Amino acid sequence: MGSVPDEVIRKRLLIDGDGAGDDRRINLLVKSFIKWCNSGSQEEGYSQYQRMLSTLSQCEFSMGKTLLVYDMNLREMENYEKIYKEIECSIAGAHEKIAECKKQILQAKRIRKNRQEYDALAKVIQHHPDRHETLKELEALGKELEHLSHIKESVEDKLELRRKQFHVLLSTIHELQQTLENDEKLSEVEEAQEASMETDPKP
Repeated sequence: MGSVPDEVIRKRLLIDGDGAGDDRRINLLVKSFIKWCNSGSQEEGYSQYQRMLSTLSQCEFSMGKTLLVYDMNLREMENYEKIYKEIECSIAGAHEKIAECKKQILQAKRIRKNRQEYDALAKVIQHHPDRHETLKELEALGKELEHLSHIKESVEDKLELRRKQFHVLLSTIHELQQTLENDEKLSEVEEAQEASMETDPKP
């Protein structure tokens, strides 16, 4: 048995519609029409006429069903196109959200880094007094320094006074020592004179 050409198969598929035997019905309708034309009696013609009407009704029903399937397929294609566009929009939206999330992640990393730097700086600042406390301490140190300066001046004045008094004391001691030495020499001279007078013979 030889193979059927592709063109014949394609024509049969086009005629057959959805594959429910439309080509067979058409062939049957043609045969019924030929028999109706060649019918010898009225009863045979009426019978062939009824068969043609039945076949036409079946063909119309099949055609209507095919049209319904065709319309349904069109609606399905439109629905698929709509779903495809929605999917494309969803994909584009997902890409935008991913890009936005990446930006937010980078921003969060920068904020976290800045926060860590701020915390480290705050810890360093906490180890140092604030400006008000520093000014108070400087003021207190200034007052203490001024007080110490007054004490230093007072001590220096007292030291100068003690130095002068010590100088006067040394001068007095020196004069007293000189006086004592002079008195001692004078006493020695007087004693020598008295001794000399006692040893000299009387006339």
